[in-house]
Amino acid sequence: MMSRIKGRDTGPELSLRRKVWALGLRYRLQYRIGRTRPDMAFVRAKLAVFVDGCFWHGCPLHSTMPKNNRDFWEQKLRRNRERDAENTQWLEAKGWLVLRFWEHEIETSPEDCARRIAAMLGKTEESKA
Repeated sequence: MMSRIKGRDTGPELSLRRKVWALGLRYRLQYRIGRTRPDMAFVRAKLAVFVDGCFWHGCPLHSTMPKNNRDFWEQKLRRNRERDAENTQWLEAKGWLVLRFWEHEIETSPEDCARRIAAMLGKTEESKA
């Protein structure tokens, strides 16, 4: 069962990538930065974008704890959150900006998420005027 879970090219990730590409923004996928690989990296601007699944990364709105093998899952999901915080802190210390999106944010409005990325890159319509 676990072998079917995708670590990349998930639905929300593809949706966000399509919207970002449509805005004319170009990025690298799974670009290694030290010890981490953001889902999207804007190398020149030093912007790393992560798409976090609600279950795997402990979304405060949608995360649920499995009833079977609870001790394992509590430890696993806690470690995922700790690793996310460590990676964010490490990237910021290296001069990178980090954006993290929950999968439900992207599913609700991939356009808004893409616009947030564009704003961080200074590529919004307002900045062109």
